[in-house]
Amino acid sequence: MDTSIFDKYETVIGLEIHVQLNTKSKAFCSDATQFGSAPNTQVSVVSLAHPGTLPRMNKQQIINAVRLGLALDCKINPTNSFDRKNYFYADLPKGYQITQDNQPICLGGEVPIKIGEEVKTIRLHHIHMEEDAGKSIHDKHPKHSYIDLNRAGVPLLEIVTEPDLRSADEVDALMTKMRQLVRYLDISDGNMEEGSMRCDCNISIRLKGETHFNERCEIKNVNSMRFAKRAINYEFKRQVKLMEKGEKTLQQTLNFNPETGVTTPIRSKENAHDYRYFPDPDLPPVQLSEDFIQEIKAALPPLPDALYQQFTKQYKLSDYDANILVEEKETALFFLDLIKHTKNYKAAANLMINKIRPYCQEHKISSSDFPIAGKKLSDFIQLIDDGKVSSAIAYQRIFPALIEQPNNTPLAIAQELNLLQESDEGFLEKLVEEAIAKNPDKVKAYQKGKKGLIGFFMGEIMRSSKGKADPKATNALLRKMLEQ
Repeated sequence: MDTSIFDKYETVIGLEIHVQLNTKSKAFCSDATQFGSAPNTQVSVVSLAHPGTLPRMNKQQIINAVRLGLALDCKINPTNSFDRKNYFYADLPKGYQITQDNQPICLGGEVPIKIGEEVKTIRLHHIHMEEDAGKSIHDKHPKHSYIDLNRAGVPLLEIVTEPDLRSADEVDALMTKMRQLVRYLDISDGNMEEGSMRCDCNISIRLKGETHFNERCEIKNVNSMRFAKRAINYEFKRQVKLMEKGEKTLQQTLNFNPETGVTTPIRSKENAHDYRYFPDPDLPPVQLSEDFIQEIKAALPPLPDALYQQFTKQYKLSDYDANILVEEKETALFFLDLIKHTKNYKAAANLMINKIRPYCQEHKISSSDFPIAGKKLSDFIQLIDDGKVSSAIAYQRIFPALIEQPNNTPLAIAQELNLLQESDEGFLEKLVEEAIAKNPDKVKAYQKGKKGLIGFFMGEIMRSSKGKADPKATNALLRKMLEQ
């Protein structure tokens, strides 16, 4: 098929993002939720749906849902009810899932995402609470499927977007933003590889310029952004080919096979009536007071978008620096603590990005566990600003020594290592005279107009002084003596 055919169409994508919450117990019983335990060891009579057992609400799930809703500018629903979503799969012993249909906890909301230089706002339809299903394992036996019910009943939030996304790159940006946000809020680790965050992609196509929606297909349980991009791009082309042949896209639930790069039908796409929703008679409605909501709001941490604006507007940092600093909450908070002690925001950002962050990543520790406190790091920056040591010497010699001796001071280390810069004119004159005397040809070339040789002479002097010559004073004296 002529590839230009694809240019006539656009993809219309809506997401259902499932965020597994990091509560210590399941949504409706006290089973543990730790990832990686032996199969079927985190179950009880409730999660196994034994007759006569009753669910009870997990308060922390409600708190986490409100935290996320407030962060996304949702309207918090004060009255929350739970419903039964009926379907028969082996990975939910009850034969139904406890979820929210009529009265979800969060309504509306939006997520700004950045695509290149443009910011696009993705609208949310709602966020609801529910429980996760267990895990069906199909590749351990040629004839049988295994079931691990450790995950059955783990609390989830499902974030349902409007069909505002138009490309796999936008999906990537949104999922990356959501993972960052749930980590800032400390409600989930957002780890897609472990299933803590995954998404269902609802995809349809239409001719560019059209406004109606065509039949969509849903790709289930995508737990990798690389796979999501491949699945969306494949499904877009598949639907275009069908439309070009005059065939209709059937509303189906699809599976994406990463090995083949192909989507295949699992079943016809269900509608709400197929699930036979009805109110759960065992769970009474939950009423959220305004005081309860405001208390949660007051305890929210600084959020990445607000921090980005603060770093770029108030502290005049570049887009690049600000984006790196807000990527993880611990890094952003460490930076905020550091600049309480210094006004050189750019130097503080450079120190965070080029030294502290790489050190933490290499040693697999959080920024909050970095061995040097903010006040001492500000003394390190001030040592450079005062011209007592060069930036290169400070980063190469003093910073590593400071990590080894966190109780010492940057100044004391510089003194011990004999690294303090000399600005004494007699000391500098001797160095400059030696450099000039050793390189008469370079001196003549400089005096004939090759002014770039100043860098050569500075390099010679810095080497002979072992970095101790004050660069600013040395440069001025060198120019004066070369031009005599």
